[in-house]
Amino acid sequence: MKKHLRSIVLVALGVIISFPVFSISYYTMVRTSTPGFCASCHEIEFAYNTWRSSTHVNNAHGFVADCMDCHLPAPQDTVDFFYSKTAHGIKDIVIHFIDGAEAYDHEKNRERAWATIKNEQCQKCHRNILYIPNKRGAMLAHRAALYPRPGYEKRCLDCHKNLVHNEKSYFQYKQYRENYRGLGS
Repeated sequence: MKKHLRSIVLVALGVIISFPVFSISYYTMVRTSTPGFCASCHEIEFAYNTWRSSTHVNNAHGFVADCMDCHLPAPQDTVDFFYSKTAHGIKDIVIHFIDGAEAYDHEKNRERAWATIKNEQCQKCHRNILYIPNKRGAMLAHRAALYPRPGYEKRCLDCHKNLVHNEKSYFQYKQYRENYRGLGS
């Protein structure tokens, strides 16, 4: 009986300790996963503002792809997601305090970020890219990227590199693209 009581007490103690630790960890993860939080660092303001004027925010579907959608693995891969999120956060904090905003090179960091984005990250949102009515060329290009022949692998960003994080003086709504072709797009 004493052995069972000890086990029950240890399990209860584990639940009492783990619930607040999990809750705090989850709350912290959720609060630090917003674009507004990312923009709280001066170095990221440019990326935040250019993201806000892109089609990843302004589109006919009303869907918003935020920082984590592109820059982190899918949340269902929990271990990789938390590892990547933590590693990105620590890296950003270290760079913020060591280099500061003066040494932050947007173009160099944008190239470095693009190099880490995999097709799977784009396909979290862009799932039905093999059926695009009236756009046979786009369907064939997507097929070549999704099912490449050996040696002909492509990344989504090979063609779609300049969709986000480009400075614009206007908000780019994809559905109104014909109206602003002459604005220097």
